[in-house]
Amino acid sequence: MQRYLSTLARILLAQIFLLQVVMLIYGFFTNPSGYQEYQMGLGSLGLPGIFAPLIILVQLAGGLALFFGFKTKFFAIFMAVYAIIISFLLKLPVLQYLAISGGLLMLYLNPFTACSLDNLKKK
Repeated sequence: MQRYLSTLARILLAQIFLLQVVMLIYGFFTNPSGYQEYQMGLGSLGLPGIFAPLIILVQLAGGLALFFGFKTKFFAIFMAVYAIIISFLLKLPVLQYLAISGGLLMLYLNPFTACSLDNLKKK
């Protein structure tokens, strides 16, 4: 039972990053200037435009890796650090992202969950 609850926690943590990417991409397709507005929004926070595709790439790759349980230990710690850094850079709710990082650190300590690609490689 614990392994399945860990799997649920892994998937719920992954969906935070994946839904952000889906919402961004949806915004890009529904608004012709959506990507430029996103870049300008990052620019108003002091980040160059190159961060726009990097943020999307990191969230997509990290979210998918966590969702499928691929290299869970690495991606859990990577996304925890990413969540803290991005919360400060983009002036997001810090306590919320610290809580997300806490969940990712718990996943780092318990990376072997049911229904993951990591378990397939062990056999």
